[in-house]
Amino acid sequence: MVLPVSNTWFARLDRGYHAIESGLNYVAAAFLFSLMLLACAEVFMRKVFNSPIHGQADLVEIMIPTMGFFGLAYCQRLSGHVRMELLIHRLRGRALWIFEFMGNCATILIVLAMIWGTWRNFLNAYEIGDSTMDAEIAVWPPKLIITVGFCLLLIRCLIAFAGYLRLIRHPDAEPIGVPISPTVEDVAEQEATSAIDAIDDAQVDEAQALNEESKR
Repeated sequence: MVLPVSNTWFARLDRGYHAIESGLNYVAAAFLFSLMLLACAEVFMRKVFNSPIHGQADLVEIMIPTMGFFGLAYCQRLSGHVRMELLIHRLRGRALWIFEFMGNCATILIVLAMIWGTWRNFLNAYEIGDSTMDAEIAVWPPKLIITVGFCLLLIRCLIAFAGYLRLIRHPDAEPIGVPISPTVEDVAEQEATSAIDAIDDAQVDEAQALNEESKR
C-alpha cells in the first residue's frame, strides 16, 4: 500500500488514522502470538504434568474478538477484504469512483447496523453479568471490543466517503483516504519478487553449506 504523498490536511488525517490502525493491528497480532503460546503451554502441561491449564478454552474465547476486530479498519484501508472485482477492474475515472462510492455507502449502512446490534449485545452481557462456562470470566469486555472494532471501521469508511466524493469531483487527483485494490499486474509482480527472493535465499543457504563442507 502506498500512502498519499501530498501534505494536505486530508492526507495528514489519512496517514494519522492509518498509524492508529497499524498500532491496533499490532495489538491483534500480539494477541494471536499469545494465543499460540497459550496453546503450546496447554499441550505441554497436559502431556508432561497431566495438569491442563484451567480456563484455557475460556481464554481463547475472549481473545479471539481482539484478533479479528482490531484489524478490520486496517484491512479495509489496504483493500484486503474479500470482494468481487470483475466489473470494477473494467471501470476507469469518474465511473470507477462512483461505483466505489456506492459500495462504500452500503458498507457504512451495514456497519452502523452491526454497531447497534453489538452494542445492545454488550449492554445485555454487562447488565446480567454474563461469564464463560468454565472459569467464569466476564464476557462483556470482548463483546465491547467487537463494537469498538466496528466503530474504527466506520471511521475508516467515513474517511473513504470524503475521499470518494473528492475523486468524483476530480477524477484525476491523487487518491487519498480510499482503499486501492492491487491490479493483476501488481499481484503478479509481487509473486515474482517473492519467488526471486526465495530463490536467492536458497542459493545463499546452499553456498553456506558448501563453504562449511569445504572447511571440514
